[in-house]
Amino acid sequence: MTDKLGRGADVAAPRQKVRYAILAWFLIGGIINYVDRSALSIAAPKMIDELSFSNVDIGILGSAFSWAYAIMQLPAGWLIDRYGVKIVFSAGLLVWSVAEFFTGFASMLWVFILLRLLLGVGESPCMPSSAKATSFWFPARERGFASSIWDSASKWAPAFAPALLTAIMLMFGWREMFAVTGVAGIIFAVIFYFFYKNPDKSRALKKPERDYIIAGGGGVEHTADTKTTTKEYLALFRFRATWGMMLGYFCTIWIWNIYLVFLPLYLLHAFDITLAQMGVLAGIPWIGGAVGELISGYITKTIAARGITSSFHSKRIVIAICAVAAGVCVVIVPFNHSLPVAIGLLTISLAFIASITGNAWGLAGDVAPASKVASLGGLQNFGGYFGGTFSPILAGFIVDSTGSYSLAFISGGIIAACAALCYLLILRKPISSEDWKKALKRNTVAGSAS
Repeated sequence: MTDKLGRGADVAAPRQKVRYAILAWFLIGGIINYVDRSALSIAAPKMIDELSFSNVDIGILGSAFSWAYAIMQLPAGWLIDRYGVKIVFSAGLLVWSVAEFFTGFASMLWVFILLRLLLGVGESPCMPSSAKATSFWFPARERGFASSIWDSASKWAPAFAPALLTAIMLMFGWREMFAVTGVAGIIFAVIFYFFYKNPDKSRALKKPERDYIIAGGGGVEHTADTKTTTKEYLALFRFRATWGMMLGYFCTIWIWNIYLVFLPLYLLHAFDITLAQMGVLAGIPWIGGAVGELISGYITKTIAARGITSSFHSKRIVIAICAVAAGVCVVIVPFNHSLPVAIGLLTISLAFIASITGNAWGLAGDVAPASKVASLGGLQNFGGYFGGTFSPILAGFIVDSTGSYSLAFISGGIIAACAALCYLLILRKPISSEDWKKALKRNTVAGSAS
């Protein structure tokens, strides 16, 4: 059984750690996800030159992805809870990889927009699938650290993608760059479908580790009894925890998407560097993001394991501290005119922002009933990328209008800091089994009345 601090109360940690090996599937999938997503920012300088695109056009392409990605979070989590990680994640991976491949053949803005929309549709199950698998494979106290590992893909990929993708682009062309990344995703989609197993089907998972996972609140099978109904899905909206997570992630992804879409262009124009230099320097801040996320995940895991506070509250506290720190760093960036200092500030700020994203995904497993983790994770991601739909367009408009990134960074930093208020003041407690039953009952009564 699980104690009030989210620890496996009766079962000692086993020597076998198959649960950590399984993270490799979602780490690799996440890396491919973000390499494909990052390709636009690397190709942007060439697209501006060759296709006469403006910064607003690039912002529109970034937002087109976010619109589709955000809207599809709503059914994605529900589909994963209903049909399982293997089927939904494999299908999504195949769809987004095909969209990535054909981006290299586009020439008109509306075609790029359609392909970015399709990319967003395909990528939408990636993070909710990983969160769902984490709830299967890990006890509650380890989910923050486990989530930080697979979510760190969203930082490792942008860290190394600029150098890799720039090299491919300079050697073969930006169109060929999209084709190569698309083919890699298609291959991985096939491999994942045939080889990934849930814990109830895994032959490698032995009884001591299985018992340890179940004692900590994991190991829940995906069966007909746990499939999410429409009424159960809608019941999540009755909880302030759901709204706190959605609003907090809105603030976080606002600045995240500005970095993801415009960071290479900012360095290229603010400091007059070459494309080759951009490929190296644009990746450095994301390394800070990956390291920061792993450190924060380890901190929350340690706090919960030592009984200082629950897994849920340890994540809230770390998120709030990191949100304020990230906001301060982001606001300072445009007032600096030194390239090394700018890289340092961007690296530190991304370390704090990444610490929010990893722990926020871990929260989904702490807050929601086990069979609704992907649904809640999808709702949180919807809130985040709803904000992410506006920030690239607004940033592009600011840059085209003022010739400067200052206002984009300042406003983004302030919004990022507001995440602390959402996770501390709105998200107060997890959804208890008693409250969940009451919400379902109210939804049933309301449905009968209508």
